[in-house]
Amino acid sequence: MTTRVEAPPMLPGDVRDARAWRRDQLTPREWLVPLSPRCLDELDAVARRLRRDPLPPLVLSPQDFALDACADVMRRVREQLCNGIGLAVLDRVPVERYSLEENRALAWLLGSLLGRLAAQKWDGAMVYDVRDTGRQLEYGVRRSVTNLDLVFHTDAAWLDLPPELVGLYCINPAREGGVSRFVSLVTVHNELVRRHAPVLPRLYRAFPWDRQAEHAPEDVKVAWRPIFSYDGRGFMACVNDKLIETGAELAGEALDDEARASLTAMRALLDAPELRVEFTIERGQVQFINNRQFAHSRTDFTDAPEPHLKRHMIRLWTREEGRRTFHG
Repeated sequence: MTTRVEAPPMLPGDVRDARAWRRDQLTPREWLVPLSPRCLDELDAVARRLRRDPLPPLVLSPQDFALDACADVMRRVREQLCNGIGLAVLDRVPVERYSLEENRALAWLLGSLLGRLAAQKWDGAMVYDVRDTGRQLEYGVRRSVTNLDLVFHTDAAWLDLPPELVGLYCINPAREGGVSRFVSLVTVHNELVRRHAPVLPRLYRAFPWDRQAEHAPEDVKVAWRPIFSYDGRGFMACVNDKLIETGAELAGEALDDEARASLTAMRALLDAPELRVEFTIERGQVQFINNRQFAHSRTDFTDAPEPHLKRHMIRLWTREEGRRTFHG
């Protein structure tokens, strides 16, 4: 069972490094990372080899292939995610050349070059398909398997060790909608210091989080952890106010006025158009985000009627600490 966490020292306000961007400070040039012809040749070679000698993606390692150019690109991506603007989009993998299983293999290898891949569900699933399954929202059903909009969030925000980096490998975009949005949580924190300093300390104390049924059947349904944490060296933010609302219901504990005021102030900043950037991910692009300092959302979408053209992303998580299991 996860215990409630006391407030650590707060991150100083007005951080001015590359993480603290606003909409007018970024253009696609800052987040697009081109794949060179040499990288594409390497990916083609992987696909040809797997056609001759198939293996499931999960047993593949970059060391088994000649991927020097791809490794150089992924080092650049990791640097941009961990020490830069927190967002990078590879442009682009020619997914139309490959079968679905070949694309899974290429996504797995690119993710492995980025970091240590980790499970994305309690059952140990390492590769996660983001697409509309037609399921209705209910307890344990994530919005990521519907065509509904997603609020600004970080993935698996209730975990003690949430994923560090998140990748989305685009097989097909939606016919309409599905716009991706990104916001810097460092900037949001700066603005909270400037505009709403009295409510900020509450965000460093524990909230109840719905664990979305991603746990053993006999385990508790709620985790307690703060939205912001800072240990004097690193800042981490975990965001998803919808999971806090349902977490409070599951815990049978109403959120106090201070908690609601702090969430309202933060939500207004998350939704502020002047803070976020947005774009529609294109076929073959691979979107990466630093999941611990930046939040993302998605508008609702309409799929193509043809099954092979429906919106489909392959999602990967990396995390260097702990074990590779969901809870780490």
